[in-house]
Amino acid sequence: MAWIVLIFAGIFEIVWAYFMKLSDGFTKLTPSILTIFFMVLSFGLLAYAMRSLPLGTAYTIWTGIGAVGSFLVGIFVLGEPASAMRMLAAVLIISGLVLMKLSSA
Repeated sequence: MAWIVLIFAGIFEIVWAYFMKLSDGFTKLTPSILTIFFMVLSFGLLAYAMRSLPLGTAYTIWTGIGAVGSFLVGIFVLGEPASAMRMLAAVLIISGLVLMKLSSA
């Protein structure tokens, strides 16, 4: 159950990062409110998952989901560049997440 909660925490991290971008430095009210809402939700779920998962594993997986997910949202939704170097970096992050998960089994 903790792993499922952690995955949702990571997904909500992507959501709040996206709304933070849309908030234009917290100058737009609705995206700013949504940023804070999803940030609190993401942190709350992370805290819940950490009740049974090791700190290093939970935090690494959470930030990795957020980093790679935000990277993909940037490319596919916001039209950010997808250079070979950026793609390689994302693959390396994903590889690290898989290794972290395997080491926790």
